[in-house]
Amino acid sequence: SEKLSLDSFSLKVPKKSIVALVGESGAGKSTALSLISGILKPTNGDVLVDGKDIHRALFSWQQQIGYVPQSIYILDDTVRNNVAFGLKGDCISEEKIWEVLRLAQLDSFVKELPNGLDALIGENGVRFSGGQRQRIGIARALYHEPQVLIMDEATAALDNETEQAFMEALENFSGAKTIILIAHRLTTVKNIDKIHFLQSGRLLDSGSYQTLMENCAEFGEMAQT
Repeated sequence: SEKLSLDSFSLKVPKKSIVALVGESGAGKSTALSLISGILKPTNGDVLVDGKDIHRALFSWQQQIGYVPQSIYILDDTVRNNVAFGLKGDCISEEKIWEVLRLAQLDSFVKELPNGLDALIGENGVRFSGGQRQRIGIARALYHEPQVLIMDEATAALDNETEQAFMEALENFSGAKTIILIAHRLTTVKNIDKIHFLQSGRLLDSGSYQTLMENCAEFGEMAQT
């Protein structure tokens, strides 16, 4: 493409803060997350963590990240093995699985399944709804205790009530983890530390929800749609 996905883009995320990237489709939100996570390398400029270029120690940086995409890969296996993805047998902590299922707002549902954690999800998660599959992905990311949690519209498949409950649970991580998310509904990020509003590949404005509503007409228009 002749047009840059992000142009003259500069973003600073304090450690252990919760920030949201918002904007219309094509604004550059997912590209920004791909740059931060090291999936993409910038054509110009750098992505720095503690002043060091992430691409000089990319594997080490990515080991710190829990990434929740819009579409979750589901094993044709048990709830247990889908949450503790990549681990087997004695390496899996059942206590930790229940804790992350609670944070992902899925523990009550799993407790009601005939086999609980040993219930089979089915190929591509066919036995679970889209929202339940998404919450499996969220629990999976949390299980590995990442220092940085990146969520690319990860709550888009959740209903309003479940999304709100999850966002409230997420806010409990305030001061404990660095969380960067793309919001599906602006109403869910009202209590986020800082919202970054992107438009056409540029960072148009940043601030709290209330500040953006008062000072950024474009953000206000998006909030009303």
